[in-house]
Amino acid sequence: MPLFMKFARHAYVALAELTWAAVLFLFIAHLALSYGLLRLAGETGLTGDVFTYIYYYGVTATTVGYGDLSPGGMPGRMLATFFVIPGAIAIFTAVLGKLLTGISGVWRKRMQGAGDYSARTGHMLVLGWQEGMTRQLMTMLASERTDAEPLPVLLARSLEENPMSETIDFVRSERLADPEALERGGIMGARGVIVRGENDDETLAAALVAATLNPAAHVVAHFEFQRTADIAARQASKIETITSLSPELLVRAARDPGSSQVAKLLLSAGTADTAFSMDMPEGLAPLSYGKALIGLRARCNATLVGIGRNGKVDLNCPDDAAIGFGDTIYYISDHRLDAGSIDWNAMEGGGR
Repeated sequence: MPLFMKFARHAYVALAELTWAAVLFLFIAHLALSYGLLRLAGETGLTGDVFTYIYYYGVTATTVGYGDLSPGGMPGRMLATFFVIPGAIAIFTAVLGKLLTGISGVWRKRMQGAGDYSARTGHMLVLGWQEGMTRQLMTMLASERTDAEPLPVLLARSLEENPMSETIDFVRSERLADPEALERGGIMGARGVIVRGENDDETLAAALVAATLNPAAHVVAHFEFQRTADIAARQASKIETITSLSPELLVRAARDPGSSQVAKLLLSAGTADTAFSMDMPEGLAPLSYGKALIGLRARCNATLVGIGRNGKVDLNCPDDAAIGFGDTIYYISDHRLDAGSIDWNAMEGGGR
């Protein structure tokens, strides 16, 4: 008796929650019982062949009703009216309802930050959300994204749903420095990580964990205080730290009118004359800064402004400064250039 009660309880729960197992059981039971009753009613035209019966049951359940098969006698018609048709349609509706609920549930989970993007590669990962600042940041990332580049992923703890579902994907976590959440956000395949927590402590922890999980990713972290930024740089030299530039911009704009507009143009990809960077390709013979400056201007309508080497940037270099593989150059252009499509050797020879 206890075993029977346990089975009955499981069956009751399955039917109450309408699990897939319960739906499958109801389908098989109704299919078989309908077949037996129609056969007893003498409907040999419907039950004489199993495949013919399955076809009849299918068009009945889906309410298609082609009319090529139907009960011929009154008992069969009564069975179809009060048992076969209502039961088949109810089961078919339950299957559709569960499918739609499942699909909607998956979509809602992704909207609510429960998605998994651990297999994504080549994307930007943004940690932290501040309504105005982060929304503007994500919009700028979207404006620079190419068709081949995956959507950026936002990891935040203060949001209930994806705030920009058309342009980004979203992972929700109680901590920005949570390794499991970072892995769901695709940290292992991210090409770059931007960190801006609610305070410097949160930013520091998240930046250090991100840099540890993926040493190849370029991690950029925004700090309010320079001393915290210095700590982050000492702990992980590859983390690029940024503090507020407002005092510097105020002074420059006061002493050199228009400096703030220049900075805005150089930093915004939504306008022309934007500052970009480019890694010099492998196999390139040493090239002088002066010839690269002239060549880029003549060939690409771009202005060379500096070189990045060993984590340091040098602007307005001497003409004879050498540029080669492993260096990063910074230039001003209307669009991002592809280093592999530029004939660097022709520049060294003075060719246009």
